[in-house]
Amino acid sequence: MSLKSIIQDMKGDFGSISRKGFEVKLGYGLRSRSHRVVQDVFVPVDAMRQSCWANMPPELLRDVLMRLEASENTWPPRKHVVACAGVCRSWRDITMEIVTTPEVSGKLTFPIALKQPGPRDSLLQCFIKRNRASQTYHLYLGLTQAHSTLSDNGKFLLAARKCRRPTCTDYIISLDADDMSKGSGTYIGKLRSNFLGTKFTIYDAQPPHAGATITKSRSTRLVGSKQVSPRIPAANYSVAHISYELNVLGSRGPRRMHCTMDAIPASAIEPGGEAPTQTEFPLCNPDSFPSLPFFRSKSTRTDNVLSGPLTTPKDGVLVLKNKAPRWHEQLQCWCLNFRGRVTVASVKNFQLVASPEDGIAGQEHEKVILQFGKVGKDLFTMDYRYPLSAFQAFAICLSSFDTKIASVFAAFPGVS
Repeated sequence: MSLKSIIQDMKGDFGSISRKGFEVKLGYGLRSRSHRVVQDVFVPVDAMRQSCWANMPPELLRDVLMRLEASENTWPPRKHVVACAGVCRSWRDITMEIVTTPEVSGKLTFPIALKQPGPRDSLLQCFIKRNRASQTYHLYLGLTQAHSTLSDNGKFLLAARKCRRPTCTDYIISLDADDMSKGSGTYIGKLRSNFLGTKFTIYDAQPPHAGATITKSRSTRLVGSKQVSPRIPAANYSVAHISYELNVLGSRGPRRMHCTMDAIPASAIEPGGEAPTQTEFPLCNPDSFPSLPFFRSKSTRTDNVLSGPLTTPKDGVLVLKNKAPRWHEQLQCWCLNFRGRVTVASVKNFQLVASPEDGIAGQEHEKVILQFGKVGKDLFTMDYRYPLSAFQAFAICLSSFDTKIASVFAAFPGVS
């Protein structure tokens, strides 16, 4: 029996049991038609517990879900794994246990994976679509190796909207492309720039590590029109600072970019190093994800929400810098090797590597952790790896769209 027929069978069981429950309540009311006042009693019926699929032996259910997890590697078929987690509590618990983090599996399955570090041994290939009219940016997971046109479709991951203010610019980042308000339950963070567009701060709506302190924000105004839910506290946790050095040489040299990852220790890139890993969204509004019942939780406690370093890094934080390009005599421009992922010359193109603390670069400092580049008028590729998450990588790339004075130089991507 196919997975689709199983889910349809589950819906049928749910409907029949719900109708029985309604008949029980209605029948009691009919028998109570008299001059006496009788209290109406409703007998709750748990459709999921009475379903034959919910009562599958755990050993058999585990084997089925493990086979499904191993077979559905990429989207869109991977949506079946997500659907299994929404069947009932027993299915949810086993599915969440089987599905590993992107660091281990290299896969993005549940929404929380967007806040978790990417794979260690490879780059997750994504792309960003820009809408100039609405000032919005959508991040997608690439389903094919090349995205040369805007007609290519991928798995939607995140959305951001640019909001200009008198002294700064905010990019509100959300899980929902249709609701990008700070008061929404789908709001997960923001990027804020200074007036010149040379310095940026990334704020996370959730604490990146235990002991993280809330950063005071001068602006508490809602960006969207929807009302704030009282269950969503307003919080901004600073997780990274990005700076662009002013290019006083004009076209004689490329601009310099530095990212200080406040929530990631410098040891995270070393073998055996760990970065904070969020395991759930403890502060989200459960009503924000009606199509994902596995995403709901009655508790808003932050216990066991994080793994990895539990306190602010004391041995130094991870600092990323843009990889120095080389000068190409024939092309008369600066070049970088993006391995075919970037095809259009742009000031926005960059590659980030780890900056050594002691000045001595090791092999781990040669790996490209994040690369971003232009492939069309409003289409850009974004590839990232451990210890950055999709949310952090997306926010860093958004800063490249907003640079003003620093945007004097255009680098041309090299081709290997």
